[in-house]
Parts: sequence; C-alpha cells; structure tokens
Amino acid sequence: MKRPWLILIVFCAVVMWRTGNSSVHAKATTESTDSAKTLVQEPIQPARVIRRADAVFFIDFGRDAFGYLELELAAPAAEQAGRKIVVRLGEKLNGADHIDRKPGGSVRFLETSVTTVGGRRVYRPELTKKDERLMPVYVGAVMPFRYAELENLPETTAAEQLRTHAVRQVAVHLLFDDAAADFACSDTNLNAIWDLCKYSMKATSFAGLMVDGDRERKPYEADLYINQLGWQYCTGDNVLPRRSHEYLLSHPTWPTEWIMFSVLTGWQDYLFSGDPMCLAAHYEDLKADALRGLEREDGLISSVEPPVPQAVSQSIHFNGKLKDNVDWPEGEQDGYKMVAVNTVVNAFHCRSLTLMADVAETLGKTDDAVEFRRAAAHAVTSLNNKLVDPQSELYVDGEGTTHCSLHANLFPLAFGLVPAERQAKVLDFVRSRGMACSVYGAQFLMDGLFDHGCGADAVRLMTAPGDRSWRHMVQDTGTTITLEAWDTRYKPNQDWNHAWGAAPANLLPRMILGVEPLQAGYGKTLIWPRCAGKSAAGTVSWARGKVPTPKGAILVNWHQTAAGFQMTIELPSTTSALVRLPLDWGERILVDAKPVTGLTHGRSVEVELLRPGRHVVAVGQ
Repeated sequence: MKRPWLILIVFCAVVMWRTGNSSVHAKATTESTDSAKTLVQEPIQPARVIRRADAVFFIDFGRDAFGYLELELAAPAAEQAGRKIVVRLGEKLNGADHIDRKPGGSVRFLETSVTTVGGRRVYRPELTKKDERLMPVYVGAVMPFRYAELENLPETTAAEQLRTHAVRQVAVHLLFDDAAADFACSDTNLNAIWDLCKYSMKATSFAGLMVDGDRERKPYEADLYINQLGWQYCTGDNVLPRRSHEYLLSHPTWPTEWIMFSVLTGWQDYLFSGDPMCLAAHYEDLKADALRGLEREDGLISSVEPPVPQAVSQSIHFNGKLKDNVDWPEGEQDGYKMVAVNTVVNAFHCRSLTLMADVAETLGKTDDAVEFRRAAAHAVTSLNNKLVDPQSELYVDGEGTTHCSLHANLFPLAFGLVPAERQAKVLDFVRSRGMACSVYGAQFLMDGLFDHGCGADAVRLMTAPGDRSWRHMVQDTGTTITLEAWDTRYKPNQDWNHAWGAAPANLLPRMILGVEPLQAGYGKTLIWPRCAGKSAAGTVSWARGKVPTPKGAILVNWHQTAAGFQMTIELPSTTSALVRLPLDWGERILVDAKPVTGLTHGRSVEVELLRPGRHVVAVGQ
C-alpha cells in the first residue's frame, strides 16, 4: 500500500528538525514527542504463510520490526459480526511454525484479539500500555515482532489471501534510504553481519530517539555513541543522533563513564557534520560532563572517595548517585576489581579532556583549549605512572589493586593513551583475552585492535565460532536485530533489539573500507583499510562499498593478493583524501598509474589525493 503523503510530511518535519534548538533543557520532553512526526509506517507483506493442521495460520514477516499488525478482512455479514479472532505476536520460534509463548528474558510475546464488526474491513489488534512508550498519538503503540499467528479466521480464508494483501506488519521507523550505504567483502560472515547491523539501525529508530531497546525504551549515553556512529555510516544523516545527544544532556543516566560519553558524542557530531552549532549551544554542559569537578591533585578522578559534590551533580543535571560501570552486564567485566580510583573511568576522563581541548579550540576559546590540554597531559601522565603494574607494564584495574583485566587495557589502547614503548605488551595482553567483554566493550576492543595493526585479530573475533561474536547472532540465535548481549546466558533478561550490539555498522565501513573524516564534515577524508597488507593475509582479500557523507557518497573498492594491493576510490566534488597503506609492500606507490612519493607514518605510508573524482592507488604491483 503506497502512502505518498508520508514523504511530504517526513520532508517537512526533517527540514524543521534540522533548524536545531538551543533551549533543549526547557523543551526536551516536547521535542522528543515532536520528533516522532518524522516516523514512517511501512507496510510489510508476509514472507511465508502456512495453515497448520490446527487451522491456525502461521505468518513470518521475514524480519523483526517495531510496529503493529493490520488485518484486512471482507466486511462480515450481520450474522457473522462478533467473530473473535485470536492474534499472537512474537519474536522467537518454538519449532518451525509455532511462536514461542514463553521466550524468556525480555524477548516479546503477546496474545491479543480482534472482534469483527459489521461493515468494517481493517483491524489493528490492540497492544499493551507499555507499547505506547515514547510513541506519538498518530502512530500509537508498537512492539517488536517477526511472527504472527491468527486463530479463528473465517473458514473461507486462504493462505494466499493473507500472503498477498490481507495481513501486514506495519514497521515503524525513521525515513531510511536502504541504498545510501553498502558494504561487501570476501568474508561471507562479515557480509551477513553487515546486513544484520545495518538493518538494526533502521529498525531501532522507531521512537524518534536512539533508545536502548524495548525493555526500557530509554536513551543511554553509551548506547547512543555506538548507535550514532552506525547511523551516520548507514544513512549519511546526523539528525537523529544530535536529537538524542541533546536530550541526554539534560536527562543523563547513572554510570560515571556515561556522563563523559557526551563529550565523545558531541565531538563525533561535529566531526561528521562539520557544524559547530551543537558544540557552541551546549559548551558549558560539555565542560561539566568532562567531570573536572572530581579531579584530585594528580588529575585522576573518583566518584567514590570523596563522594560526588552536589555542585558537580547539579552541573551535569543529574539527581542521583553515580556508579562506575566498566562494562555491562556486570558479568562481562573480566574479573575487574572495582576500586575508588578506576582505570576505565580515568581513561574516559583523559579522552574527554583531550576532546574538550579540541572543542574549545574549534569554538575559538583559546584559553580554555590551553587549560584542557594541560589537564589532559597531567591526567594521562598520572594514569601511566600510577595505574600501571611496573613488572608487567600492563594497566591495573585501579589504584590499590594488582589485577589486570582486559577492560583496564583495552580502553587506554582505544583512546590512544598507551605510550609507544608499552604498546606491544598491552596489545599482546589484549589479544590474549579474546572477546572477554560485552557487545558494548567490543566497540572499543575492535577500535584498539584495528588501529594498532591487528585487523586480522579483530576480524577473527567478529566472526569466531561460539557464542561471543556477531557470527553467533547471525547464525545461531534467530534474531534479525542485534542483541543486548552476546547470548541470553550472559544476560537472562536481555531483549533482541539493542542497537548498541550493532558496532559493525560503523566498524566495517570505518575500518575495512577505511573511510573516516580527517577534517570536520569530511572536508578531508582519511582512507585507511585496516585489513590491507601481508600481515592481514587470510582474512579479507577484497572489499567494496559506499559510505554516505555530508559531502556526498565515497566509493571504495580494494583487493589484495600476495603480490600487492590495489584500490579504486571515488571522491565527491568537495572533498580530498589522505590514503594510508601498510609499509609491508614497500614505499613504491602508484596513483593513477604514476609513481608518487609517500610519507612514512609509523608502520604505514601516506599519500595525498588532492583532487576529487576517481583514483586508482596501487602498491607492491
């Protein structure tokens, strides 16, 4: 069923939304409701319909979606009015053609019904009160479901009738161009993971804010950061992430690190869009969220000893008790010892101070920039002097403990805090621990591995057999939206629709295609395929895709053999690129069949592509 009027409404709403809002604290509740006016209600026809031996129709719509069911029947004769049709909706199967009525955890199942009325043709089964959370009146209640069962339909109903027009899943999401981004490579597991994670971006946009999933339907800062990156790489749009970021500035959540995430999210907003408006409008909030009010004399912070001052809580708009998180759920912390001065928390503090210096410099606040850089250098020095075991040279979990967890090491690695002379030891330890973290921690584990020459290790972890990988989500669970945890046994109350489990939506285009903004707004682009090189042999032999940016789409197509590497790049008209390739093929590079001189950068060689358009880069051939 086509709905052309929706496009006009969506276009107008998006235009109005892009104008921004500098008084988010006063209007956040109203705005979150108004934002849902951009929602699309997309009818999805069944992928499969069967009539079981018990006369119940089983319907599979192909993918899980937040939405509602529409049932279209011939208008009943007066004597047939009042027929009660039982409707069951769910996310999980029990067998081949039965919905699991006790799926466990927060996986959804609902039994409801509709009663036929004379002269009426279209019915929408009623959902629960909790399914109305965050939804505008014009959409109404939605729940996540993939499957439906219909019992007591009129005897004349045929499966083909249901398949073609009589029943539909109406999926609710923001306007989403499925063709805006693309990714494919030589690893079929990675391709399936991309499809899962890209669709997760679309499906979880149903509330007009980036929320953590169905169980709470609440924005969280860590969820937002991973979701923000994925949304930008899958859509080329920044409206939904910015909206959610501004909401959370005045509605912060409880983990200490989550407060500092607003600085990471604010900077990523600017890095992607090139628009400093959001940074300027919320500069004082971002300053407060760096948590300098908790600093000791050595620059390190604690939310435990002494207790968080009331003035700090007020400055971050938080009325509650902060708690160090490290990872979630708590069983995913690799034995982390929770002490007052926490290494993961302080790694976030160092990162937020560094980014606040960049924010201040961008906004022309020179004195603030100098002070933030001084504070960042001081905190990083203390982190590396006081929170490192002198024998192993690994990061301990915090002050007063000798335990070294994956988390205490992966976050300093991901945030660029590890001195060059200790990187090899930290990397070896991180690699030895495998995926000893949650789907949230995996974002930063992958970042650290890819950025430090261990792309092959990152790919192996992403596609590993067993229940701690994205391959497991794709092949073993039955979900079509990313999970809240690797498996239900790690979080018994998990839901099946958490976008924070979709890190590959950004990791695959960022790290394997290698496309990242080098200057804000993609004025200049870094193209650095982290799986290129002889050391990555046996992982990915080719990759191609499209990355949407504010400047237009960037196309990358590369392949490698034992003899060398070749990459075709297409740049939009208002951007240039810096290409970074591994040194293990040598320094001789051809750009458009002409030799060029590259600059050595660590283990890589860099070459400038100053002109937009199509270029072919080859090395070792």
